[in-house]
Amino acid sequence: MEMAEEDNIGEEYPNEIHDYLSAFEKSLGSVDDMLKTMMSVSRSELLEKLDPLEQAKLDLVSAYTLNSMFWVYLATQGINPKDHPVKQELERIRTYMNRVKEITDKKMASKLDKGAAARFVRNALWEPKPETNPKVKASAKAKKKKKTSFYFPCGCIFVYQVGR
Repeated sequence: MEMAEEDNIGEEYPNEIHDYLSAFEKSLGSVDDMLKTMMSVSRSELLEKLDPLEQAKLDLVSAYTLNSMFWVYLATQGINPKDHPVKQELERIRTYMNRVKEITDKKMASKLDKGAAARFVRNALWEPKPETNPKVKASAKAKKKKKTSFYFPCGCIFVYQVGR
């Protein structure tokens, strides 16, 4: 008799959505497992192991997760979550998540080593070999040399001489 009741329950929804419902149930199980894992450690213990940026990330992910779960709850109750204040809350959290991402990206951006850049440019330039003919040396010294500088946007200076 119980078997017949279970079959009737299975027939209450169209077969086309069975796969979607199975995936939804599986996802709920994995969310439940993650929440149990997260709740097994006290928040204060978790936060003391993290730097401030990581703490902000944890708080934002937690808030976003809870609000997303509430969004799903509203949808399962037949309430349109797009018309509910939870939508604005999710947008607000996304804004803060983007700010944290910008900070993280700036932190991870490579820093310019001005000394290394100057050495690279200096070593990459062509330098003429000294002349062995004394007559050529004298004429080369006689020419006036003008120093010319080029300023890079990064703050590096490239100085070279132009003979006249």
